[in-house]
Amino acid sequence: MAEVLLFHHAQGLTSGVRDFADTLRAAGHTVHVPDLFDGHTFEDIESGLAYAGEVGFPTVLGRGQATVDTLPEGLVYAGFSLGVLPAQMLAQTRPGAKGALFFHSCVPTSEFDSPWPKGVPVQIHGMDADPFFAGEGDIDAARALVKEAPEDAELFVYPGEEHLFADSSLSSYDPEAAQLLTERTLAFLSAIR
Repeated sequence: MAEVLLFHHAQGLTSGVRDFADTLRAAGHTVHVPDLFDGHTFEDIESGLAYAGEVGFPTVLGRGQATVDTLPEGLVYAGFSLGVLPAQMLAQTRPGAKGALFFHSCVPTSEFDSPWPKGVPVQIHGMDADPFFAGEGDIDAARALVKEAPEDAELFVYPGEEHLFADSSLSSYDPEAAQLLTERTLAFLSAIR
């Protein structure tokens, strides 16, 4: 079974993120879900991003980096939207990554001054009309990552415009797309050795 470090999105560590982690645990995986926002949750993405901006994005990334101090190598790094930043940074730069799961976001690998590590599988999930994923270039970064690591990277694009469609506690939740994302995630994790 896999050991997963899962980072929340800009609305904070919501009950939907916790429920997703519990679904992975129910399948036998170990899942760590740190709170990068010190208990703060937000009604909308913009408020969460404003909070992250006040705290400082480097601080948020630093909190993500600090979570691995007591964890072993050999993790699968996962993140929802904003949480993809620390997940992708760690997957690319911390030795021993077993895999990565990026939900609703992806950044160019050049952001972390390191190519995608050879042999580290990654899945990227997002909606084709999501104004963040499709409208801000994340889908392009995801396509470039798939091209950079064709044996190790998969991009799944779902029809729709919701950003955080896999968080069951939000109005943006899309049950059908979230179910498919979860099935693909569990299949990915079951293949981790």
